[in-house]
Amino acid sequence: MAGMVEDPTQSVIDTIMAHMDALTPKGRILGNYILQYPRKAVFMTTKELAETTRVSEATVVRFVGQLGYEGYGDFLQALRDHVDTGLSLPERVELDGMTGPAGDRFHRIVLEEMNNLRQLYEHIDSEALSAFADQIQKAPSVCVVGSRISYTFAYYLGWSLTKVRKGVTLIKGSDSAAIDWLNNAPAESLVILFAISRYPTELIRLGKVARRLGHTLFVVTDSALCPLIPFAHRHLVAPTKSFPLVGYATAISCVVDYLIQELAGRDGDELKKHQDRLEQIYRENDILFDMHTERMD
Repeated sequence: MAGMVEDPTQSVIDTIMAHMDALTPKGRILGNYILQYPRKAVFMTTKELAETTRVSEATVVRFVGQLGYEGYGDFLQALRDHVDTGLSLPERVELDGMTGPAGDRFHRIVLEEMNNLRQLYEHIDSEALSAFADQIQKAPSVCVVGSRISYTFAYYLGWSLTKVRKGVTLIKGSDSAAIDWLNNAPAESLVILFAISRYPTELIRLGKVARRLGHTLFVVTDSALCPLIPFAHRHLVAPTKSFPLVGYATAISCVVDYLIQELAGRDGDELKKHQDRLEQIYRENDILFDMHTERMD
């Protein structure tokens, strides 16, 4: 029976190199091919990889098990994460499926997001999800941080959290004042940092600052290779199977939706008081359109 990869944050390439001496001769043929052509291998089935390297499919399956992966799908996900970190924008455009008729492209994108959701459903760490919700509920103060595309998710979670609790601060990582906001946050705040490939260095810097300031750092990311994971107190990976041109939104949006609904289902009377106050403020300041009171001219 296949074991588990000893360090899931280690690149699959490093894992292959570490096991190379212990592999069979045919296993080394596979390993050398993947080391040389990872961007080709990542799109291959077991049959295609076996035919390309002139070994049997059984050899491919044994090779994956020797590396510590539970199955070929887990191996491909690890290889996908490795390849994704090194793809430039021009290289992403050249990937299969990025070009073609607009109608075909739309259906491809929808199918890719459906596959990404299946990947999330089958591989999400449910215990980590629950622990995230627990910490958000207990934390005296929460800072939500994102930068570039990940700011989209940070804003979504930060704005949504204001509907279920107090003490939430939204921080834009690309703002030079982000460090000031972290420094001014209450002691032992919970810092939730969204980091999406291709991982802006400013977020890595802010993650290190949050740790030095004594805050609790939680990282939500799309890959086990995220460079913030090694110094986070806890992390949650929302994996995707496809290679995005810029980014895929569905998987991490589902994580945000879960966290908000989970928290909303826990707080009972306290939540109702908080939301009643919000609704009163909305009415007094005419914040939201009300179909029952508005009249069309």
